[in-house]
Amino acid sequence: MKIIITGATGMIGEGVLLTTLNHPDITEVLMLNRRTSPLRHPKLSELIVKDFTDLHAHRSQLTDYDGCFYCAGISSFGMNEDKYGHITFYTTMMFAKALADLNPDLVFFYLSGVCADSSAKGKIMWARIKGKTENALIGLPFKNVYSFRPGFIIPLKEQKNVRLIYKILNLIYPYIFPNQTLSYEEMVTALVNVLEIGCLKNILEIKDLKLISKLHLSNQ
Repeated sequence: MKIIITGATGMIGEGVLLTTLNHPDITEVLMLNRRTSPLRHPKLSELIVKDFTDLHAHRSQLTDYDGCFYCAGISSFGMNEDKYGHITFYTTMMFAKALADLNPDLVFFYLSGVCADSSAKGKIMWARIKGKTENALIGLPFKNVYSFRPGFIIPLKEQKNVRLIYKILNLIYPYIFPNQTLSYEEMVTALVNVLEIGCLKNILEIKDLKLISKLHLSNQ
């Protein structure tokens, strides 16, 4: 399978990328970055995209892919609704619409968040916008669209972009809240399994990702 990854220079995106490169069913990975990454791997190639809302100049390099792990995003801390909405909703939708036009048989996976608001009407700003984005993506002409909502993800030892608070929480959180904790292997295995066999649910919570990651497909 050939995969596109965005947000690979961020914390979760980096973990997803490193785990994806080690997955036996994935043969090629294209990471879309705004700045160059030092990471090198035989499966990996890089495309610098300065503006995710305009993919016109990169059309020829973004065709014939099976899946996209969209991990680009930003924390809502200290941001107003307009700015957060522009990055989280508008940029994501512009990118996804262009990619759907180029790859109608592609499966799109959107990194959302626990407690995202599917009604898009709640009081919590970030949750409302995440829910709005989830809902809008489902309407795009991809083969399928899934939003995944991981909780606390155990950092990989080889990760470079791990916030200090995550390093501290990793000492206790997985032991106190094991059902709210995922490993990157669990998460990526679940996404690849969904890519290969599909899933009836479009929103994948922690419990779903854990369950789907335990599936043993014939070619794994």
